[in-house]
Amino acid sequence: MNNIVLIGVSHKTAPVEVRERLAFAESRLAEALHSLTQRPAISEGLIISTCNRVEIIAATPENTEQALSHLTDFLHRYHGLAPHHFHDHLYRHADLEAIRHVFRVASSLDSMVVGEPQILGQVKEAYNLAQSEKTLGQTLNNLMSRAFTIAKRIRTETGIGSSAVSISYVAVELARKVFDELRGRTVLLLGAGEMAELAAKHLMNCGASKLLIASRTFENAERLAQEMNGQAIRLDEMEKDLARADIVICSTGAPHYLIRAEHARRALVARRNNPIFLIDISVPRNIDPATSELDNVFVFDIDDLQAVAHENRQQREREAA
Repeated sequence: MNNIVLIGVSHKTAPVEVRERLAFAESRLAEALHSLTQRPAISEGLIISTCNRVEIIAATPENTEQALSHLTDFLHRYHGLAPHHFHDHLYRHADLEAIRHVFRVASSLDSMVVGEPQILGQVKEAYNLAQSEKTLGQTLNNLMSRAFTIAKRIRTETGIGSSAVSISYVAVELARKVFDELRGRTVLLLGAGEMAELAAKHLMNCGASKLLIASRTFENAERLAQEMNGQAIRLDEMEKDLARADIVICSTGAPHYLIRAEHARRALVARRNNPIFLIDISVPRNIDPATSELDNVFVFDIDDLQAVAHENRQQREREAA
């Protein structure tokens, strides 16, 4: 009967400068798997390499301490690093502790953002590659099959993934609370900041049908509009388009307010008092806080969004427990 052993580093144990030196290039993963399983103490092998973790999982007929030493030796020889460069950051697990760790990773209990769904997909990709390279046997196949089943149960039977924990996802969650249904809504994006662009993409993916983009540089607005199948508008003509927007995401480097209460008031009249949702991710703020005093105008700034995200992270932690 084979034993299960695991070594690794993660965002919890190692800074990025260590993780990047131990990462396995995707193009060389197959080669690394075969190099790993050619070692006499290693009968099966699987490598998970992401931006937040590098882990080697193996099955061995040998003593677990001996197998763990083989994994450590493989890691330092493969990357050409002396063990002292990463030894203090390395965790080592065997048998039940290794199994428990794999279950936690696949279920996103060990992730930087607890409950995020990406890690399960990354683990499945690592598993599929090892399968295709025939470096798995009955022991690790059984382990990973069980891990995927448990990850699915945790996601369906708990609320671990139910609350938005990134600023862009929080923006979508709050928009849904304002409008119930996002289908058919128009989004106005002021500026081309990465966070605002991501929020706009999430809103469009969740049913919003039209995207208007304004930027201080019109060419940037045109480029982004082409990428996202939207419509570029000029920032100095933005007010006339404000009434068309149900959701406005503001993220520019302007040192002053771009949207004031009087702008929102005129937009409301043109909208026949239909609600408008304003998200201000800019620092300094680009939306006058006084705008929130108007009926049917909902304003959230970056601190509001971060507070919601923090609350949701705490909710996920409770679900994780």
